[in-house]
Amino acid sequence: MTHERHILGLSGGRDSAALAVYMRLHRPELPLEYFFTDTGKELPEVYSFLDRLEGFLGKPIKRLNPDRNFDFWLAEYNNFLPSPRTRWCTRQLKLRPLEHWIRDDLAKGIIINSYVAIRADEPAREGYQATHENMRVHLPLRDAGIDKAGVIDILEQADVGEPAYYNWRSRSGCTFCFFQQKIEWVRLAERHPDKFAEAVKYEKTALDDGTPFTWSQGESLTELTLPERIEAIREDYRKRLERLRSRRPQNPLSTRPVNESIDDIYGVEEAEGGCIICHK
Repeated sequence: MTHERHILGLSGGRDSAALAVYMRLHRPELPLEYFFTDTGKELPEVYSFLDRLEGFLGKPIKRLNPDRNFDFWLAEYNNFLPSPRTRWCTRQLKLRPLEHWIRDDLAKGIIINSYVAIRADEPAREGYQATHENMRVHLPLRDAGIDKAGVIDILEQADVGEPAYYNWRSRSGCTFCFFQQKIEWVRLAERHPDKFAEAVKYEKTALDDGTPFTWSQGESLTELTLPERIEAIREDYRKRLERLRSRRPQNPLSTRPVNESIDDIYGVEEAEGGCIICHK
């Protein structure tokens, strides 16, 4: 008989958490192994949410820590910051630890069933692809027709709720994720000034060494947090939010509060491209 493993990766975001809850309720017979790949640069809210989720799941979430940290890889890449063009952070700090964790079993012929949180309203997203003949990727949320509203319902009904950072940010991942919108950088500086200061330090080192990239497109974090620039970013955010609300049809029969996400406000084209491994 071929041995099998069943794994489900958690990012600290709502979708993967909802998938874990869904599988716990609908497939309790599966010996699921929950894991979280910890870059060491996550928001504090992520760790708090994972602790709460562990309580519902009734089993530990395994932390996969990279054997080499962000500082090591930054030096390896000659202090070039990761960017949408060169996502070495995803490759080295997220995917590499996962592949190290399962590679021996794959080599032994053990089937690895990986459950990935792609919703039914995300037809273009594929998520983590199988890289070995013994790996099977499953998309239970898509198969069950569960969309974003369904994900939120699952978390609310399980009394798990959403991660606290959704109050001010659209995705999890590293504190200095380069897919953040400028308003999110402003909020990071306000809510976690120590994390923001660390991002500024990395950026200054990279710029001194000739990197063509800054964390936020078109300007450094030092420029972004000048008082007049912060006000301009906030004003742009307010205008975008007003436009979104004016275009959105009202449903007087709905009791669900409307909580516009950053991705809703800035639009699909500007928001898409984020690393699914990090923010799902």
